[in-house]
Amino acid sequence: MIYKVYYQETKERNPQRETTQSLYLESETEVAARTLVEDNTDHNIEFIEPLEGNFLDYEQKNPEYHLTEFNK
Repeated sequence: MIYKVYYQETKERNPQRETTQSLYLESETEVAARTLVEDNTDHNIEFIEPLEGNFLDYEQKNPEYHLTEFNK
């Protein structure tokens, strides 16, 4: 499944809508997606949203859409 992860760049930064960024990744579960991001970045994760159906189609039309892959 594809997940959209909303985050702040560092764990020290309090969440602010204006500075929230996002990335897309493929993972088996939401828990596995969170673990991937936490193990490979210093991001402060705000929210993880599963994308499927029309929601995924809409996101894939965004020119900024690309799947993030981490080296395992």
